[in-house]
Amino acid sequence: MMQSNYVVLSLMSLLAFVAAAQMQQENRTVVVNGHSGQSAVVQISGRTYIDLEILARIAEGSFSFQGNQITLTLPAPPANALTEETVAPSPSRRGLSQNFMVAGIETIAKMREWASTLAYAIQNGYGVTESWVADYREQAASSLNLASAAASTDPDRNALQLLTNEFESVKQWSNKLVEAKKSMDTAKYIVSPNSLRDEPLSQKIITCGHFLAAMLGSGEFKDESSCH
Repeated sequence: MMQSNYVVLSLMSLLAFVAAAQMQQENRTVVVNGHSGQSAVVQISGRTYIDLEILARIAEGSFSFQGNQITLTLPAPPANALTEETVAPSPSRRGLSQNFMVAGIETIAKMREWASTLAYAIQNGYGVTESWVADYREQAASSLNLASAAASTDPDRNALQLLTNEFESVKQWSNKLVEAKKSMDTAKYIVSPNSLRDEPLSQKIITCGHFLAAMLGSGEFKDESSCH
């Protein structure tokens, strides 16, 4: 499967960034390689799920079972999209390089895992320690370093700054929750499941995370105030 298809598939799992441990279902417009359609999306414990058969139909691809194997095939982008400008965009263009897009989406996935796992633990009264959180933070930091190494154009570097800002926001939010757990000040998050999500810093992280996922999926750099 081509890298662009990998980018699109990765994007499907990033729409829930700091979610509560509960199921939510809603209809959304899903865009795959320029093809759009409506699909029911289910959010469970910070992760988003979509029917693969519907995804294949929207993308005008195919979906099949063979024993224990599931095969999802998406069509390649149009040949005229693979121009020299796409492979090595000039600094004046707003396009993101393919390598950076993949590394950036992987970084968002690691930050989402860090944030959603921590939110789940806090809201359910589980033990949270600095050493436990550090493992998730280091994985996200490692992915961010790979994205930094992959940044080869001005749009890449501009997007990297927003990605770095999001990492720092999640780090600040994570440190705050670890300290709250130490001082036993997390009962409010257990009593009211939405209280953690509704805090200003949580909302900032969610808004920026959604924006970054969409921007990286589109391949074009844009700016967003929530990522500053």
